[in-house]
This record gives sequence, C-alpha cells and structure tokens, in this order.
Amino acid sequence: MNCLLDTNAFLRWVDDAPELSTKARNAIASAGNEIFVSIVVPWELSIKAGQGKIKLSQPVGRYVASHIEANGFRLLGIELDDVALIETLPLHHRDPFDRLLIAQAKNRKLPVITSDTTFSDYGVKRIW
Repeated sequence: MNCLLDTNAFLRWVDDAPELSTKARNAIASAGNEIFVSIVVPWELSIKAGQGKIKLSQPVGRYVASHIEANGFRLLGIELDDVALIETLPLHHRDPFDRLLIAQAKNRKLPVITSDTTFSDYGVKRIW
C-alpha cells in the first residue's frame, strides 16, 4: 500500500513520539508499503522554523532529506493538477498545507497518515 505522511506524522515518526498511533506506526514500518513525503512537509517546516515555532536539529532541507533517505521514503512533488483541485475543495479545512496534501491524496488515491480528522471530510482515507 502507498501512503502519504502529513507533517505531524512525519515529525512524530522521526522523533519516535508516543503520540503516533500503533496503526500509523505499523503502516509506516511495513516493508510492503511505499511512504511518500510531500514537498509540502519541508515547505511547512521551513515557514515554522523561520517563525521560531519549531526547532530542528539541522536546517530543514538537510533534516528532511536525511530522514527521507534513512527511512526509504519517497519525496512527492506538487503538480499543477494538485493546485487546480484546491479551487474546488470545500472549505472544511482552511490550512493551505493540509488542503494541498488533501489534493495530492485525492489525485493519487493515497491514504494519508494523519491524526487530523478533517481529512475524512474530503473523502480521503485516513490512517491513524
């Protein structure tokens, strides 16, 4: 199964945080699953780091790249179809990063590993 990580799930996995559910942890760890990390993740982290809202052990680019490589994740780019879909999404969710993740998930029929229940309002399968 292919899955998309949201930013919080990515950070919780990297930090081995207990807040990451067992179901989510198993989906990420399963050798048969391909895990995607959207370019949205480092984009969001860069903004939050620049605002002083988070502190990472390395600059965002190195931090994300090293954890993608170490975990065998795949980086997922943003396509024009992803951006275009956002225009038609209802405003259940106002966070622009999450709306882009929702569009990417819908366009690729990917479940999203996220604790955010609002993803389900868009018909996106949520793993948590």
